[in-house]
Amino acid sequence: MPTIAFVSPKGGVGKTTAAFLFSTAISEIYDITLIDADPNHPIKTWAEGGNTPRRMTIVSDANEDTIIERIEDAASNTPFVVVELQGTASMTVMKAISQADFVVIPTQGSQLDANEASRAIRVVMQGEKMTGRAIPYAVLLTRTQPTIRTRGLAHIQNGLIDAGIPVLETELNERDAFKAVFSFRQTLDGLNPKEVPNLDKAKMNVLKFVEEVAARLHAEKGSKNEDENKSAVAGAA
Repeated sequence: MPTIAFVSPKGGVGKTTAAFLFSTAISEIYDITLIDADPNHPIKTWAEGGNTPRRMTIVSDANEDTIIERIEDAASNTPFVVVELQGTASMTVMKAISQADFVVIPTQGSQLDANEASRAIRVVMQGEKMTGRAIPYAVLLTRTQPTIRTRGLAHIQNGLIDAGIPVLETELNERDAFKAVFSFRQTLDGLNPKEVPNLDKAKMNVLKFVEEVAARLHAEKGSKNEDENKSAVAGAA
């Protein structure tokens, strides 16, 4: 029952969009709880449109005092939990990350955004020290152009990889559909393809994103089980 946290110290990088698209895609197959822990409550506002998927529960009353309890309650009721966190570093963010099985750090392809992403990585590392366990994470490049690969973006991506920072191969492109879900308070499936261009490509982009995160979660679980098995063998020797 994985808990995935979305965090970025910098606003405007597509954090809410990424968490929302991931959650609504998962809800097509599994029950999922989306915890809207951003004080601005953008997901709660979206939900007021009345189009929340049947298998998705939205929780918007999490704060520094209740975030761990909300995550634990959600994990006991749904197979997936997503936590959309506020931009600034806080105890709410730290506590949520301490409960996460995977952390997604959205960032745009600029040096300024990459610098801000490094702040989020430091928060993850602090969470590891606090819990005494590794917390897997990866940077998600957002608002990229699907047909144009700029030198600046390639430089940022290569710099992150060279620094040993995990970067998702899938990027979340700049798509009209990703803006339209909030404008019309709809899911991607609820949008009219006659009104929103390239809706099918937007859906495929999200599917690849979800599949890659799921694959990384599976790989991390396999590595953990392997480590536990090695420890058991060593203890028995």
